[in-house]
Amino acid sequence: MRSVISSMGVSLDGYIVGPDGGFAWTEPGDEVFRFVTDETRGIGVYLLGRRLYETMLYWETADRDPSLDAPTLEWTELWTSLPKVVFSTTLSAVQGRARLASGGLAEEVERWRAEPGEGDIAIGGATLAAEAAELGLIDEYRARVHPVLVGGGIPFFPRRERRVDLELVENRTFDSGVVYVRYRVVRQRHHGDPSSGRRADV
Repeated sequence: MRSVISSMGVSLDGYIVGPDGGFAWTEPGDEVFRFVTDETRGIGVYLLGRRLYETMLYWETADRDPSLDAPTLEWTELWTSLPKVVFSTTLSAVQGRARLASGGLAEEVERWRAEPGEGDIAIGGATLAAEAAELGLIDEYRARVHPVLVGGGIPFFPRRERRVDLELVENRTFDSGVVYVRYRVVRQRHHGDPSSGRRADV
């Protein structure tokens, strides 16, 4: 079954966007960019909210930009060929290989999990990722932790009074000081229900 992943750049104090709305500090160096490109190859579909979709629209036609180098063009080709589902109550149409979501997030995730083929289901955007976390849909959290404290903004992890146990799957330190950590959600079985795959919430 396909895994649902949440993968983003995050400050050391836990934010994906700073208090001023900026996130230029997440711009990857060459080594991290190659890593992100490799991770993108493992994605089968990208679910994203309106704001992230609009932020990423540039890349739908970026291959026409003669100033782009070979690694950036490689990532652009991966991105434009990737199926995307956009969750929005205001957009009436989307571009490229994207379509508007026809149902709720849980329904969309289950639909893609049932589809034949490989590749992770990536959740993009803070609001959508928080909803996925609240619904217990996320299987893996992947964070590229940048060596900066931004002091506030939009948090990577939603603030909720619920414990979620994680197990470390992978970690890596880049020359730039960025640290990558990949954690899998531990889904415990409920006592007396050996068939249950739901997480035990504390």
